[in-house]
Amino acid sequence: MTPDIHRQKILILDFGSQYSQLIARRVREAHVYCELHPFDMELSAVRAFSPSGIILSGGPKSVYEEGAPAVAGELFELGIPVLGVCYGMQLMSRHFGGEVIPAGKREFGYAILRSKGCPGPLFDGFFVEGNSPVWMSHGDHVSRVPTGFEIVAETDNAPVCAIQDVVRNLYGVQFHPEVNHTPRGEVLIDTFVRTVCGCTGQWTPGRIIEDAVARIRLQVGSDRVILGLSGGVDSSVAAALIHRAIGDQLTCVFVDNGLLRLGEGDQVMATFAENLGVKVLRVDAEQRFLTALAGECDPEKKRKIIGGLFVEIFEEESKRITDANWLAQGTIYPDVIESAGARTGKAHSIKSHHNVGGLPEYMKLKLLEPLRELFKDEVRAIGEELGLPHQMVWRHPFPGPGLAVRILGEVKKEYADILRRADAIYIEELYSSGHYDKISQAFAVFLPVRSVGVMGDARTYEFVVALRAVETRDFMTAGWYPLPYEDLARISGRIINEVKGINRVVYDISSKPPATIEWE
Repeated sequence: MTPDIHRQKILILDFGSQYSQLIARRVREAHVYCELHPFDMELSAVRAFSPSGIILSGGPKSVYEEGAPAVAGELFELGIPVLGVCYGMQLMSRHFGGEVIPAGKREFGYAILRSKGCPGPLFDGFFVEGNSPVWMSHGDHVSRVPTGFEIVAETDNAPVCAIQDVVRNLYGVQFHPEVNHTPRGEVLIDTFVRTVCGCTGQWTPGRIIEDAVARIRLQVGSDRVILGLSGGVDSSVAAALIHRAIGDQLTCVFVDNGLLRLGEGDQVMATFAENLGVKVLRVDAEQRFLTALAGECDPEKKRKIIGGLFVEIFEEESKRITDANWLAQGTIYPDVIESAGARTGKAHSIKSHHNVGGLPEYMKLKLLEPLRELFKDEVRAIGEELGLPHQMVWRHPFPGPGLAVRILGEVKKEYADILRRADAIYIEELYSSGHYDKISQAFAVFLPVRSVGVMGDARTYEFVVALRAVETRDFMTAGWYPLPYEDLARISGRIINEVKGINRVVYDISSKPPATIEWE
């Protein structure tokens, strides 16, 4: 076991901000391990966690409201550096005797942060010529700083926008350094965890692999493991990681559910069974899935049907593998976050994920999830370190339920076949035009509505396909990708001409939020 990888760590206390998970992501980018916990984490648990530093997140409440979220005052007396972000700064200020009031003018969006000339260890290097653009999202502000603190920076509408007590290693910022809209925000977070907290950056792909391999061996022992292999990035990296740890003790079960991309089944078998030497059992279950999904239109119920059937099939296959006690899955951190409000339970549930619903009590297999604490780009970095093909590692994400959540409403084989061909054309064109690697995720969506068209002077009444392409760093927020008109025209022309059943193509220009990346 490698002790260093978790020895230096940052504790993030979540007050319900929509950006709390981004703070964790930025800390990880500084190669430092962190965990996110509820704001009301017991002080004894904080001490037991033994963090190198603590970050207090933002939140939707006002600190002066009755029953507003707070932390034990002793938290600030532990001698551990603390950074308060937005609500976290206001909470710290009020605890030490400062004043927080409703702002005369609320700030949501860009603002220019101006240095007051006393940068200190956290802010040294953050400002460029005394200024820095930042992203604000607040209705309250600190009107009077506590004794012992000094004002580091201000904006036009927030005279107290950054504070510090260097002696006690306490810092606060009213803006959000974790979001992409604060251009140098990652510099500030990196400085906090590396300079202020003294972390040396042990959270690297090589060390993560070494630690994961040791943990897998310790957990599994001489048992056998089966893994649900989908061909996506997450399950592929999980398979490679577990195979490195226990070799032939791993058997992958590839369930061809009839909801995969064009030719994907053969590609999966070729990559893993033929090239990587991993044992893979292929199960043709298309009809079972389509039958189970017949007549169902609700996306959550579709996910649960698919998740339940996957579990059922894995249990059947496990009986063919002697001493199989473990079911491995490629669950990653964003899956957990979107399914159940992350580990804190403070965020709203957006949608369930088939990997994180747990296993039924009757199932004998125990769960093995070696990627559960990792973000998507961390998974990819590990995949490359493990020697997986670049194109596989950087392939766009594909949902666990497959095309079932890219076919709106009821899932039918006819719809899946149409969508497969349209999606293949779309992705082929993105590769050939050089856009694929610039896009974080792209796919086609089948809309079960018909529209009138004309082909060869004849009236048509056929289906609609929507194209989706987004840019994102973390898949928690995303913007739509501006494909050039000429590329959209070529893609649309090919799909309509080559895919029977489609006579209209539309392009989705919604961002996340308010939309999600997937349509269902």
